[in-house]
Amino acid sequence: QVQLVESGGGLVQAGGSLRLSCAASGRTFSSYTMGWFRQAPGKEREFVATIVRSDVNTYYADSVKGRFTISRDNAKNTVYLQMNSLKPEDTAVYYCAATMNTYALGYYRQSSAYNLWGQGTQVTVSS
Repeated sequence: QVQLVESGGGLVQAGGSLRLSCAASGRTFSSYTMGWFRQAPGKEREFVATIVRSDVNTYYADSVKGRFTISRDNAKNTVYLQMNSLKPEDTAVYYCAATMNTYALGYYRQSSAYNLWGQGTQVTVSS
């Protein structure tokens, strides 16, 4: 069973950048589709980005497209979320998620597509 541990969160000014990392245990990391979600206080968890096993297909929420980049290093069992041009509305707890199941690309924006979750890392963007 893969376990996920996020890191890299913190406090940053609007317009700044952060890179989140999600380290996975286990030897089957390359078989997992990985996703990033976020949850702001008082709001539901929302999809941010996903990267499919093959590392070819990625998918982003409209709110982060062009600012965030998801990538993975299968040799390091790690998925990254590079966040640029951060806005105060990006403030949230960011969660890493994983699944070995195969779905149509669009379905990976649903939290129900994932069965493994990290504990989350706080990102705060000040104005």
